[in-house]
Formats: sequence, C-alpha cells, structure tokens
Amino acid sequence: MIRKLIQEGAPLQVVGVINAYTAVMAEKLGFEALYLSGAGVANASYGLPDLALTTLDNVCEDVRRITSATSLPLLVDADTGWGGPLMVARSVRELGRAGAAGCHLEDQIMEKRCGHRPNKKLIATDEMVVRIHAALDGRVSDDFNIMARTDAVALEGVEMGLERALAYQEAGADMIFAEALSSLEDFGIFTDALDVPVLANITEFGKTPLFTVSELGSVGVGMVLYPLSAFRAMNAAALSVYQAILCEGTQAGVVDAMQTRDELYSFLDYHEAEQRLDDLLGRGEG
Repeated sequence: MIRKLIQEGAPLQVVGVINAYTAVMAEKLGFEALYLSGAGVANASYGLPDLALTTLDNVCEDVRRITSATSLPLLVDADTGWGGPLMVARSVRELGRAGAAGCHLEDQIMEKRCGHRPNKKLIATDEMVVRIHAALDGRVSDDFNIMARTDAVALEGVEMGLERALAYQEAGADMIFAEALSSLEDFGIFTDALDVPVLANITEFGKTPLFTVSELGSVGVGMVLYPLSAFRAMNAAALSVYQAILCEGTQAGVVDAMQTRDELYSFLDYHEAEQRLDDLLGRGEG
C-alpha cells in the first residue's frame, strides 16, 4: 500500500504517531501513512533514551495498539533488528503479524545512536546486506516494505553513503532511508542514482534543514518523514500545563490551550459509541 501511495503522488508525507489516539487524529485530518519511531517508543512508552533499550516486544505492543485504531499503513522503526540474522527475520515477521506495513533497518552497530547525534558507529556494508537478506526472508508478505537506512553520510560523506545505498538496493531493499543529509543537492544525488523510493527524515533540531514537501519533491524524494513533530509539541504543552498547575494552583490560565472534551469525543466517535451502548442496553429514547 505504501508503494502504491508513492506512485500515486510523491512525495508521500509520513507523520509520526506515538499512540493509538494520535494515529486516529492523523488519519481523520487526512494523512495517508503513519510512522512509529523507535525513539518515540523508548521516550513516550518507557521514559527511556533512544539508546537501544527497548525490545521487539515493546515495539510490537505499540504497533498493535496503533494498527487496531487506524486503517492507515504504518512504517515502523526496527533499529538494527534486535540481534543477528535469525532475530532480524523474526523481528520482521512479528512486526508484520502486529499489523505494520513495513519497517526500516539501519547500518549502525547494535549499540545504536540517534542518527543526528555524534559517535555513531557503522557495521560493514556486507553485514548490512546480510540484515537485508534476513529481513526479506522473514517478511510474511511481499506487500511488507523493507527499507534500508544508512547513517554513513554524517560519518563518511555523501559518496560513501550512496555507495552503501546502492548495495542495499541491490540486496533487495524496497526503499532507502538516507539519514542526516544536509542539502537538497545531496538528496538529489541519492534519488538520481537509485531506482527505489528515497525517504527524507525531516526531524527538528537535527542535521537536516526543514525542507518543504515541494522542495524535496523537486529533487525526486519519494517520502517525507516527520517522526516526532507532534510528540515534541505535546511535550511542550504538557510541561506548560504542569507548570501552571504547580505555580498558580489552577489550570484556569491554560484551558484555552487544551483540546476540548467535544473535540476529543469527535475524534473518537464517542457519541456514536455511546448511542450504540444505549441501544444495546435498551436505554434509547422513547
């Protein structure tokens, strides 16, 4: 489904969600594809830094919650696959069974870092090719997308990053995630050389400028990812409310910044569900 959406009108905007409710909001607003970030699972679900501290089961639990609440395809951050080749295959298989439409695997060592942080370390290209082969072996359907992410550009330059991406494409990756690119020209180098869709990670406070969809589309990017934009805004809003309650003894001054009860109910189809319950219990009007 993700491949079809890209073909219908690139670039495809893929918005990050951290739970089922944000997925519901994103779908009702009109987004066509969703993303679950590994950092989002670690930060939001477990209060942990994004340093390979969550497990496959942790991620699958969030995947199941999200895919049960939305019909949109969900791309999932599978980090380094949680182990050797057999574990990578199992990870892909379990993510597919949980309802994910695809996942990306990266070419960092197991003790991975955020792609926009220093001191990343890469595995050899041949090792990453084995990860891709294992992922392809583990997928339960050809519709499940295997995306290969390379973190090489920040460490070794664009030329070496592209060399890796070409090897990953040759290994069978359906898509390429070129992490931490700093210019439109760099994205164009990748899209010109590759035959599979290229994803641009437009994350805030990182190495990649906040390019627009039209700018990225002009250089051939197929997918534009916003992994944690809403999560960061939610955190800032929550902090502001907590501070107001603590300092002022009331939330009255920040109510206007909150989603109303009626807005919440609208996204959740609350009144329709309440009416069905009343009908089942014989409490309907009349």
